[in-house]
Amino acid sequence: MTAYSNLSKEQLIAEIKRLKKGRKFGLLWEDKPEDVAELCKTKLPVLVDVEDKEISDGSHEPTNILIEGDNYHALSVLNYTHKGKIDVIYIDPPYNTGARDWKYNNNYVDINDSYRHSKWLSMMSKRLQLAKNLLNHDGVLIVTIDDNEACSLGLLLDDIFPNKERATVVIKYNPAGTARNGFSRNHEYAYFMITPGQEIEKKPAPRDVRDQNLRRHGTGANRQDSPTMFYPIFVDKKNLKVIRAGDIPPKGFHPRKQTIDRGKYFEIWPLDDKNKEKRWYYGIERVNSAGRDELLCKWKRDRLHVYFHTDNLSEQKYQSVWIGSEYDAGAHGGSMVRDLIGQHFPFPKSLYAVKDCLNAVVRNKKSAIVLDFFAGSGTTGHAVLLLNKDDGGQRNFILCTNNENDIAVNVCYPRIKKVIKGHKDYPDITGIPASLKYFRTDFVDADPTDKNKKKLTERATEMLCLKEGTFEKVTNKRAFKIYRNADHYSGIVFDQMAIPAFKEAIAKLNGKFSVYVFSLGDDSFEEEFDDIKQKVKLSPIPEVILRVYRRIFK
Repeated sequence: MTAYSNLSKEQLIAEIKRLKKGRKFGLLWEDKPEDVAELCKTKLPVLVDVEDKEISDGSHEPTNILIEGDNYHALSVLNYTHKGKIDVIYIDPPYNTGARDWKYNNNYVDINDSYRHSKWLSMMSKRLQLAKNLLNHDGVLIVTIDDNEACSLGLLLDDIFPNKERATVVIKYNPAGTARNGFSRNHEYAYFMITPGQEIEKKPAPRDVRDQNLRRHGTGANRQDSPTMFYPIFVDKKNLKVIRAGDIPPKGFHPRKQTIDRGKYFEIWPLDDKNKEKRWYYGIERVNSAGRDELLCKWKRDRLHVYFHTDNLSEQKYQSVWIGSEYDAGAHGGSMVRDLIGQHFPFPKSLYAVKDCLNAVVRNKKSAIVLDFFAGSGTTGHAVLLLNKDDGGQRNFILCTNNENDIAVNVCYPRIKKVIKGHKDYPDITGIPASLKYFRTDFVDADPTDKNKKKLTERATEMLCLKEGTFEKVTNKRAFKIYRNADHYSGIVFDQMAIPAFKEAIAKLNGKFSVYVFSLGDDSFEEEFDDIKQKVKLSPIPEVILRVYRRIFK
């Protein structure tokens, strides 16, 4: 029986009214129609390969991607090609400052627009809902924002990503500061949406700091702050290697000195220069399990100190406040972009701020896919390539940007090209070998007639190549096409009558095939491929694409 089984009709009506009056914690806004989203009710987005902007020396995979077009349309395409494949999404959306920094339905949204915040939330929610489908199980979303929409964005992220936890980093990006409300504002925020329990990478130790004293300093460093961290460490007298940790002494015991000679070994206590009782960073078990090269011993005057490599220090985790000259968006953002391409771009991120954001989540994922659908000047792509240069990784990026004020063709693309090809004034952060494919969004009619289905199939080649990561042409015939990468092939059969010829062509090729066959319905033609079913994976087109579009455009 339910809790309402014994209530009368009048009591049930009263309970319903009470529940309707119940308060809800969350974010409410008036959803505003957006032209680019409304367009998808009559037109379906596809991609066009801009071949003259391809960058390749024929040897670098995986291929990086730049998509020119509204990010709502680009994300719609990626919902088919990259669902569940993205490791990290990093975006720097418009901050909605009211300073004509973004448009809604082709009109600038100024500070006097009474629907300014609703329009921004509508725009962001549509794109974040599409982006959510792209992240893999442990995928991380990183969004930068300032005070104008920080609170609204936080609630929006919590609502769209209920299964992730939000971590906040404050970044000092403007040393000079900008006057606002009597304060000099010089910071912004980076929200990290992380799977619960997911470990963030430790920040690499500075190059000029190799090790850290095992005796704790600063707040919480005294014996009484953590009595179990006060014990002796025994060090071999011949090679100065740590042997093991000793037992915790009884309360009231005080060692006579910091370094005690015990004949064959030294006994080291966490006493400071004034013999005041301090504590170790590590507990007994951690010291006893440490590798032989993890703990080091060095003499300093008449005392023997125990050190550990900073890479193993828990305090080397990324802190929640980032301050450093490398995060200066003027020096390492605007000035760098201007030097690289000779073009001014307003408010680009510091290359090193973006790099550190990515490094926190992909340092040990050397084949990660990173997406930025507010790509702007291309800083995220630059940061991905620089990470690869640092550690030999093969991460690749997908950048999406519209061409408002020629951003895509005159800023983002030239910058990435300079990063790959090299720039004489920035040899340390350019000249990084990589490949790039450039696509532009386009449309076909959405009305599901046979004619339009055939048209969508004919225009789907680039989408299928992007989905499979196969960009090298093997066969380019009217009835079918074959592409490849280092791992496998993909084939597109536009005319089912050409299936025998297609099978004859792939019989000469060794490797696995993803095969897409045109069908007005949902027929994948398994019988026609039954004799080579171990070699091919079949899908009907355009139905596999239409199925995705029906879901996201419903």
